[in-house]
Amino acid sequence: MTEETTVPLYLRGRFAPVPEENSAVGLTVRGTLPPDLDGRYLRNGPNPLPGEDKGHWFTGPGMLHGLRLRDGRAEWYRNRWVRTRELEGHPFVRADGTIDLAATPGNTHVIRHADTVLALCEVGLPYRVTPELETVGPYDFGGRLTTAMTAHPKEDPVTGELHLFGTGFAPPYLTYHRVTADGELLDSRPVEVPGPTMMHDFAITEHHIVWMDLPVVFSPERAGRGGMPYQWDAGYGARLGVMSRTPGSTEVRWFDVDPCYVFHVGNAHEDARGRIVLDAVRYDEAGFVRAWGDIGGPTGPAVVPEAGPSQVPAVLYRWTLDPAGGGVTETQLDDRDAEFPTHNETLTGRENRYLYTVSGDGVAKHDLAAGGSRVHATPGARYAGEAVFVPAADTAGEDEGWLLSLVSDDDGKAGELLVLDARDLSEQAVVELPYPVPAGFHGSWLPEPGTGA
Repeated sequence: MTEETTVPLYLRGRFAPVPEENSAVGLTVRGTLPPDLDGRYLRNGPNPLPGEDKGHWFTGPGMLHGLRLRDGRAEWYRNRWVRTRELEGHPFVRADGTIDLAATPGNTHVIRHADTVLALCEVGLPYRVTPELETVGPYDFGGRLTTAMTAHPKEDPVTGELHLFGTGFAPPYLTYHRVTADGELLDSRPVEVPGPTMMHDFAITEHHIVWMDLPVVFSPERAGRGGMPYQWDAGYGARLGVMSRTPGSTEVRWFDVDPCYVFHVGNAHEDARGRIVLDAVRYDEAGFVRAWGDIGGPTGPAVVPEAGPSQVPAVLYRWTLDPAGGGVTETQLDDRDAEFPTHNETLTGRENRYLYTVSGDGVAKHDLAAGGSRVHATPGARYAGEAVFVPAADTAGEDEGWLLSLVSDDDGKAGELLVLDARDLSEQAVVELPYPVPAGFHGSWLPEPGTGA
């Protein structure tokens, strides 16, 4: 038997976990790093311990990868496990049936808010880490966060507030939270949804929260079997919700949409007519089931719906919601396979022209105004990870800046940090890493205080 038939996809090739923590200094740079890239690029992702198989790509313990860039140099690279209570051997569900919100993988995202760096995983509490990737401990905003925290909070670029939510396996299934620019959790309110949907992401606009109540839901029958206890449930329905950001509001205007699933939002905004425009990566049932089976092995659904020969797993999509008229329109924006959409985050919740996505052939830039996309290819066995946008210092244009992407290799070769000019996707620099970097999830650029980038 070949490795492909004996080792799950999420444990081999570019997904293969690394067995240890490493550090390196004085990294080799091909090309020229923009001199105003002064800060740290951090990225999170699952990395099981040696010999460990958690049954699904999403459930491996988190490992942070980080690079320090300054004055055109790559000063260091290091990788560190997020040392959560789960990594220490504590169960998520205690013997008495209660949940330990600190016993999570901590494997999905890493952000900085109010000078606090947090490793995120949506089933529990975030973990505070240092800019050098050492784990400090679980973080509950001074005891005020009593639910799980999404891995995809949204920071309003104007107010500085951080908007987030938590989901649960029992009512309340969804709880909204708002954190001040200074890091104080001020507002927590349950939002009514009919069941334990796997809500991975959401969106904000200037005045609204946009919810996604979609037909991938918690399955008690799958719980305790390893992997992820979620499955497609066609009877659950699919809808998008609009809720006012006004403090205290919990009323949601729901819009039924064609059945689908969304892992990741690009952005949302309010147009001149007061409609809510949401751009995200959309999976239909066939695309979701195939992707879920690939990254979940035996935990994936047994029956895969038929798909057309030209169908890609997921595409960039737009929903336009009209609160006044009650209607919704749905439009596919591009026919390319897409995931991990990013944008210039100074426009989060406001209208943006460009989105960046990745797929098997490289990094794509999508022009939402003119239509179409262009691609920076990563040929052969090398695969680009999420492309994080870093605005140039004193920039005027939305796409004036760089895209940072960690590149993983199916052949087990060392990783790279790819730096692209976001305007034309031209390669500016490649930082050579001395170790392989497994494919992972999400990251952030943490500029040094006082720098423009």
